Amino acid sequence: MDGGYITISSQTTGVAIATTATSASASIPAMSSGELPRFIRVAATAPACVRLGKTAATAVTTDLQVQPGDAVILSVNGNDKIAAVQVASAGVVQVSPLENM
Repeated sequence: MDGGYITISSQTTGVAIATTATSASASIPAMSSGELPRFIRVAATAPACVRLGKTAATAVTTDLQVQPGDAVILSVNGNDKIAAVQVASAGVVQVSPLENM
């Protein structure tokens, strides 16, 4: 990123995944062009584990953990689904497509 800005388009919206003890998934949100983004930003209101997948995804507690207030930027690599599962308590995982990366 080299200190550049991250752009989240006002023309698109992300997805919110409610986390429980069972994995839940959603489609990765498209960019304003309608295409899958190269990168996404993932944030959580409670500790959650996330996994990307092609066509389907199921998260388990040994996947990448996202902490509240500590968003991660992930390379999509052609995947079109994201799944999340709670670590200890329910919360929400929010996913936004990044436009300029």
